[in-house]
Amino acid sequence: MNRKECAVTDVFDLSANKMRDAGMSDVAIAQFKRLYDVWRNEESSSWIRESSIEPLTGVPSFHDVYETIDHEKAIGAFEKTAFLKLNGGLGTSMGLSCAKSLLPVRRHKAKQVRFIDIIIGQVLTARNRLGVPLPLTLMNSFRTSEDTMKVIKRNRKFHQSDIPVEIVQHQEPKIVAATGEPVSFPANPELEWCPPGHGDLFSTIWESGLLDKLESKGFKYLFISNSDNLGARPSRTLAQHFENTGAPFMVEVATRTYADRKGGHIVRDKATGRLMLREMSQVHPDDKADAQNIHKHPYFNTNSLWVRIDALKAKLAEYNGVLPLPVIRNHKTVDPTDSNSTPVIQLETAMGAAVSLFDGAICVQVDRMRFLPVKTTDDLFIMRSDRFHLTDSYEMEDGNYIFPNVTLDPRYYKTIADFDERFPYGVPSLAAANSVTIDGDWTFGRDVIFFSDAKLTDQGEPSYVPNGEYVGPQGIEPDDWV
Repeated sequence: MNRKECAVTDVFDLSANKMRDAGMSDVAIAQFKRLYDVWRNEESSSWIRESSIEPLTGVPSFHDVYETIDHEKAIGAFEKTAFLKLNGGLGTSMGLSCAKSLLPVRRHKAKQVRFIDIIIGQVLTARNRLGVPLPLTLMNSFRTSEDTMKVIKRNRKFHQSDIPVEIVQHQEPKIVAATGEPVSFPANPELEWCPPGHGDLFSTIWESGLLDKLESKGFKYLFISNSDNLGARPSRTLAQHFENTGAPFMVEVATRTYADRKGGHIVRDKATGRLMLREMSQVHPDDKADAQNIHKHPYFNTNSLWVRIDALKAKLAEYNGVLPLPVIRNHKTVDPTDSNSTPVIQLETAMGAAVSLFDGAICVQVDRMRFLPVKTTDDLFIMRSDRFHLTDSYEMEDGNYIFPNVTLDPRYYKTIADFDERFPYGVPSLAAANSVTIDGDWTFGRDVIFFSDAKLTDQGEPSYVPNGEYVGPQGIEPDDWV
């Protein structure tokens, strides 16, 4: 070992020791060491060049699948399916300090309904209407576990004993960008830690023994999705399709629009013939135009996955629980709210990237009704509007799932507290709106209606839209029409 390699090892030992002192497992440390080594050796910056891949085309759609399966038989596949939700996010981008899944989405029958309520409602609906066991497991983080499990335990209708309701993902040190050492932040030591991205799902599953428990109860398939994607409901149609194909791994993809051009998309590796997830961070500058061409690369990754439990067990055993996924380097500050705090690196992986490890992996194209993520208050604005109806089976229902473009001034609407303060009576009607742009500090009265390309401009001071007003391309419409 040369002097440079020795120095790198010594620096990593600081992180390893910190993780051991915090009670982290050998698997967690081994995973972080792999991420750290890739980062230090610059391997994660390697490009997925356009010349080395083929576009993914001809993916069967949900509608094609629906017409070909035996729907009575599909319950049999659904009986062997378990449901796993990624629930580790705090929603810090919206100013939340608790699990994002505890954020109210909308009212239903006079009650405030949160993400977690909708998820549980979808599970109970499937259990009661179809007679399937459908166990639910949440992958929480060290920051979301306590709050989320309190909510689960208070739900009198949800019961589950044989399969764990929770597994807790690993945590790792944030790394000082300049030195590679674990960061120190005495003002709030909790901020010294971060989750390793949702790719950590696989090592967490491996270490938890969840797959063994599922197999012992006769389950064969695992459906995995994000808790903030309200469209990712358990589906007997997709369960039966997945069983029919015999594939080890299936990714739900959706058709890209112009708004999706910068997102991760599925491609095929020319050398291996396997599918790959290509994030925009892996696109060479010379290939940017091709990568963002939604006609050449027509599908994006929804981050909803179907996995054969036996195939995943075998793959995890092959790599001792730590899959060789591409490393994502996030440049942040140790205190995300303070841009002057120490610059750090957070090392992460994406779970969808595991598709490249499985021969015979496939995709299925789903409609937007299965991809309804809430990442910002702009998204929440649409979810809380009259564009949606939350059904008694906990489906977020809309007529065509083609939504207006919404841009809210981040100075006044970025956090949920600021957002709620400015919409005290609920968000305005969007039924007639093509787009919504709000610049400046506007507060809204009751029963406001947006139409066409609605726009409000910054007045340089706090402003108010009175009850029942119409807002269109010219702003608040005049009361007297010429």
